[in-house]
Amino acid sequence: MQKKILIIDDDIGLCELLSEYLVSEGFLVDTVQDGARGAERAMTEDYSFVVLDVMLPGLNGFEVLSRIRRSSNVAVVMLTARGEEVDRIVGLEMGADDYLPKPFNPRELVARLRAVQRRMQQEPQGGDAAPARLCVGDVELDFGTRTVRASGEPVELTSLEFSVLEALARSAGRVLSREELTRQALGRPFNAFDRSIDVHVSSIRKKLGPLPGGMERIKSVRGIGYLYSHSAQPH
Repeated sequence: MQKKILIIDDDIGLCELLSEYLVSEGFLVDTVQDGARGAERAMTEDYSFVVLDVMLPGLNGFEVLSRIRRSSNVAVVMLTARGEEVDRIVGLEMGADDYLPKPFNPRELVARLRAVQRRMQQEPQGGDAAPARLCVGDVELDFGTRTVRASGEPVELTSLEFSVLEALARSAGRVLSREELTRQALGRPFNAFDRSIDVHVSSIRKKLGPLPGGMERIKSVRGIGYLYSHSAQPH
């Protein structure tokens, strides 16, 4: 089945360029140049991906993302101005699945979309014998529905946050480097200037809260990466 993409960007030339390239890669593409209309379409129509520019007239990209996240977990890749790290961090914190700094090669966008798609479709390895769920302390990951519960309560994570948590949970009890975490969860090589993993871990911490005893469940290991402190128990 072809994947539908909604591009929300006021640059008509860029929309045409991306549309032509994405269609050639097998995607179905719609474009909108207005933030409010883009948010409405993203929330009411069945899209697999939204490509969202930060710098939109009127309703900016962050406001559009906020509206989308109120009712939809559609995968969102944000387009940010090169060098504007704060935009990337804010977008990720608000629930974007990934970002690309402008200008970019359309092939890179397709690579990011494919990586998000793989994360969303990822199934446990090992065939029929693979566990459908993974419990790490009071946290339970359901791979069939890609949902998470903490102490029995549902926790809303983005697709990318789920992948980051999954990688940490599968390696619970040992340190996972930023390089490993980036490769496993984001599906791309690690870049020392990319703070995406740190932002996602921070967001996951906030959403899950501390351990029942009050200790932090995901520990930072200075200069290396992160450690999930509980042992994993497959179900």
